[in-house]
Formats: sequence, structure tokens, C-alpha cells
Amino acid sequence: MLRKEINGRPHLVDPPLPENPRQAQEFLSPVLTYLQTISGGHVAGHRFTLRNYADALVGYKGTQDYLTDCQQGVSSTLAKFNCDASDLLNPEGMGRAFLNTVIVTVPSTILPILFAALAAYAFAWLDFKGRQWLFAILVGLQIVPLQMTLVPIARMYVRLGIADTFLGIWLFHTGFGLPYAIYLMRNFIGSLPREIFESAYLDGANHWTAFRRLALPLAAPAIASLGIFQFLWVWNDFLVAKIFLSTHPVLTVQVTNLIDPRGSNWHILTGAAFLSFIVPMIVFFAFQRYFVRGLLAGSVKG
Repeated sequence: MLRKEINGRPHLVDPPLPENPRQAQEFLSPVLTYLQTISGGHVAGHRFTLRNYADALVGYKGTQDYLTDCQQGVSSTLAKFNCDASDLLNPEGMGRAFLNTVIVTVPSTILPILFAALAAYAFAWLDFKGRQWLFAILVGLQIVPLQMTLVPIARMYVRLGIADTFLGIWLFHTGFGLPYAIYLMRNFIGSLPREIFESAYLDGANHWTAFRRLALPLAAPAIASLGIFQFLWVWNDFLVAKIFLSTHPVLTVQVTNLIDPRGSNWHILTGAAFLSFIVPMIVFFAFQRYFVRGLLAGSVKG
């Protein structure tokens, strides 16, 4: 900045732009270098290329990249690798974390939907004592903070012998997903025409037949919407997976494990982050037509 007097008072003004092309190049060179760095041109001697995805998948942290070292046979950086498909299951890579995430997410999405559909049908079409109070309690459970239950549930898992197991995290995600799932499914199934179920009962159908043949097919939009919510919540979860599944890291945990203490692995982190949200994007776009229909279902009577 240059100092200039205007009306007898000092003011800071911008320096004049260079007119010589060579001076202009020297003037803009630091700016272009900075923009290239933050946009992925180079970081600490590394480049953002497709090879970074291979490094992220196998958990490579060498000086060059995984494919180059395998071609050159650099033994010092390939002590943990075989340079074949088995490297995808390296515990330090995103490949094994991807498999762990699928194992956690699929049951944790299916179980709440299954139990919620059964409970929603009961709350909507069965008349039993305390139905309204029980439903109100289930809805109220949605306000319980997840963080408040971590320590008690962790202690209970240790006593039951299911700490740090897939079963433990399945039960946790199922339990916390049920209140909202039951609320959404009950509103949808309760808004279905009563005449359909009454006709089925007159034809000799029992509750299980009516649930399986009528309620489930008609509730497909709500199931798809609920599946998207539950899938994305479990897939992107970090806290629960970090506490209850420390020896089987999922994608969100493994991304943080790839961080180098010296801050030199940002090119690998970029590839790892991209790999972690490919599946959620595919799931959302595949079921997006049901998304709004499921959310609005049951909100209006008649």
C-alpha cells in the first residue's frame, strides 16, 4: 500500500498496476501460485491426481504414490503391501473401511424400518390399552440427546460382552432410529383409507396378511424416505463408530486416521473424502422421487 496526502491528510492507496508485461507477470506470480495451491494444483510436493484414490484405498503413506512404488519395487515403502488386489483390505486403507461401513450401515438401516413398520401398523390399526400414551412416550424419546447415553450404554455393552462388535453398533443405531421411524410410519399408515383394511378383514385376512399385502406396499414412499434418512445418518456417523467400533474403523473414522501429523497428506485426504460420499450420493439420487412424497405423506387428512 502507498501513502498519499489528500486535502492535507494521509491516505493509503493501492499501488499502480504494472504496464510492462514482464512486470505484470512478476506481480501476479505469487497470486497465481496461491490459487493453484488452494485449488489442488500442488500441496507439499504432491499433486491431486487419480493416483491419490489408489493411495487412499490401500492406505499408502509413502514418498511417491502406491502405483509408482509398486512398478519400481520400492521395498522401503511397500512393507505392508503385496501390490495386488489383497491390498484393498489393508486395515489402514479406505477399502477395508468401506467394507466395515457397509456391514454397519445395511443392518442398521433395515432393522429400524422393519421394527418401525410393525409398530406403526399396531399403533394405527390395533386398539389396545395405553396405545396413545405409549405412542406419546416413543415420540418424546426423540428429544433425548445421543451423547447423554454413550457412557451408560458403553458400560452395559462391556458387561454383556458385545463391546466393540458389529452387534453392539447395530443395536445402538436401531434403538436411536426407532422413535422417529415409528412416528413417520405411523402417520403414513394411519392416513391410508380405512375401507381397504376393512374389506380385507371381511374377506378373511388377518392382521399379518393385511400388514404384508396392504400396508407395506402402500407405505413404499415412506419406507424409501425413512431409508434415506437412516442410511445417511449411519453412513456419515463418526462419534458412535469411534466409541463402539474402534477396532473396525468405518469411512469417517478412517479419513481422520489418514491425517499425517506433519500435515503432508492432504492430497490423499481429498481422495478419501470423495470416496466416502460416492455411495450416499448414489442412494439419494436413486430414491429422490420418493423423498418428498414420504415426508409429506400423512401430513394432511382426507
